[in-house]
Amino acid sequence: MSRIGNRILTIPAGVTVTTEGNVVSVKGPKGELSTEINKHIKVEVNGNELKISRDSDLYKNFHGTANANINNMIKGVTEGYEKKLEAVGVGYKFALKGKDLDIAAGYSHHVEMVTPEGITLECPSNTELLVKGIDKQLVGEFAAKIRKVREPEPYKGKGIRYTDEHIIRKVGKKASK
Repeated sequence: MSRIGNRILTIPAGVTVTTEGNVVSVKGPKGELSTEINKHIKVEVNGNELKISRDSDLYKNFHGTANANINNMIKGVTEGYEKKLEAVGVGYKFALKGKDLDIAAGYSHHVEMVTPEGITLECPSNTELLVKGIDKQLVGEFAAKIRKVREPEPYKGKGIRYTDEHIIRKVGKKASK
């Protein structure tokens, strides 16, 4: 029995959920998102409640996934998602050039990244970056691409990391003595 799949979702005021075939669309104050779900999964909207069911036990994994994805879309169009990144190291910094991002991360050149549609970037200081958007998957994916430019290393802790990320530090040469 899928516990997440059987969860009944409440639709907040100002949000509309529509289904056409196996495409679910969610429209809210921050924007509109849609996703395609498995044809064996049924979505029923009753007032401000949304219930998801499946044809048989063969589609258990799609049942829970569909429920979680629709819940993420509802949260995205009402509140939105954000990831905070920080650059740690001498000379490591972020700069916004229009909508695009310019990263100085210790290379001989600056790394320029084009911001995808649906993502907004904010730079409170030159070492902090906020990635915001309504699509959870897109926000996480773009933040991971930024982090991959210079992943944090374990000896000095330099690199680009999430603000809530903890880097396990190694001692280095001192440990051998």
